[in-house]
Amino acid sequence: MGIHFSGRELIDIAVGIERSGAAFYDYLTESTKDAKIGIMYSELAAREREHIQTFQNMLGAADDYVNLEPYEEEYGLYLKTLVDSAVFNNERTAREAAQKAASELEALEIGIRAEKDSILFYSAIQGLIRRADADLIGGIIKEEKGHLAQLSDLKRRLSKSPRSKQPTRGK
Repeated sequence: MGIHFSGRELIDIAVGIERSGAAFYDYLTESTKDAKIGIMYSELAAREREHIQTFQNMLGAADDYVNLEPYEEEYGLYLKTLVDSAVFNNERTAREAAQKAASELEALEIGIRAEKDSILFYSAIQGLIRRADADLIGGIIKEEKGHLAQLSDLKRRLSKSPRSKQPTRGK
């Protein structure tokens, strides 16, 4: 028996990814001791919430999306693996990951992995949906790549600091 995803399920997963990201960045915003980094986390959380709205707007047309046929079981397994192996699968695990990060460097590494997860998933579903929505997801992928670059750049700068591995987060 193959694994099937309806268009609605794909969009629901995407909304969940964005909600988890927003919860992660919200917690980091509240717990960081560095005001500049806190502003960046706050901006990232706001962008994730915008993505939630974009995906929710797609739900009306979700039934028009391509459903994976049984002969495409391998692709369905690929999507399921992407979802199951994500850094965090829901808002609770996102907050827990943020709480466990002892330093800004560690928090950035988790954020980088989460952004990579979302880019992989969105790239995988882009060909399964209506053209207009695929273009919207293409824009979200571009923004997620920007988040990845922003987090990676900050990680690079912080890792050069002698205090980079010291606990720098409160709560």
